[in-house]
Amino acid sequence: MRARYFTFMAFLGLTSVGSWSAAPTPPAKVPAGVILVKGAWSSASNSTTPVPEGGKVTARNYRSDYFQLTYPFADGWKEKFEGPPPSDRGYYVLAQIDPVKEHAGSVLIEAQDLFFGDTGSHLRADYKVERPPTEVTVAGRPFARLDYYSPVTELHWTVLATQIRCHAVQFTFTSTSSQVIDQQITAMQGMTFGGTAPLCVKGYNNVLNRVDPILTDRRFNSIPVRVVIDTNGKVKFIHFISSFPDQARTITEALQQWRFKPYVSNGTAVEIETGILFGVQPNRPLISGKQDPQLPPARKHDTT
Repeated sequence: MRARYFTFMAFLGLTSVGSWSAAPTPPAKVPAGVILVKGAWSSASNSTTPVPEGGKVTARNYRSDYFQLTYPFADGWKEKFEGPPPSDRGYYVLAQIDPVKEHAGSVLIEAQDLFFGDTGSHLRADYKVERPPTEVTVAGRPFARLDYYSPVTELHWTVLATQIRCHAVQFTFTSTSSQVIDQQITAMQGMTFGGTAPLCVKGYNNVLNRVDPILTDRRFNSIPVRVVIDTNGKVKFIHFISSFPDQARTITEALQQWRFKPYVSNGTAVEIETGILFGVQPNRPLISGKQDPQLPPARKHDTT
């Protein structure tokens, strides 16, 4: 339990609290004659298996079949903007819930994939911690809690995070009024969790047969992939967190030929979910589009 708690404490530093201190910048107009080309995006091997970015906001709650949670928010709040696609480090903006009344506050629901994400960021110098980080129980589930305040913007933040399926799922409440935040946190007690899911196994690389994908175009981006492996060791489902369509097709064809040693838990083979990183490794130096010759050769894929 303590290890899980400190994992969340590291993740809480990732919250982009500075983005809430100013109104959003209006989108720029596209000049005449300019064609926008879609870049790397999330995709999956089928449209029926839930994925982290597939949650939905209704008039009364946020529901995620992947994380198997339902969050009922207070009356008079709604989703104002849909989130962007996940980043190539597995960071998700799952939902942003805002009040109908202006300037009352905001709720940001995020997730960070613990297979691919970075931790270690720190609060800005002008943010003040209002109370020491604590471990709390919300709707019967352990959460890490952090409260802080910006004297410059006069905004309060409360962050609550829990681990689900090797993701740190975070709720960030923002308001000039701590009472508004308290009301939203009280509503969290109505959250529900449940259902079954594949066992989350980080770094499962017990591969019996492997076919390397040959990436010819756009070879210099990281391609994080989550896969579900069935009880026979076959790849059952593939979720591309960020990839170009041609990369997804090539990697899918290769992964469908992979065979893993079935994962055994308590004497029984079980389905698992794990992460594989293809393409260029993050922060790997390049020289004129080629790998630095002083570095060891990079593998065509890597398990994380």
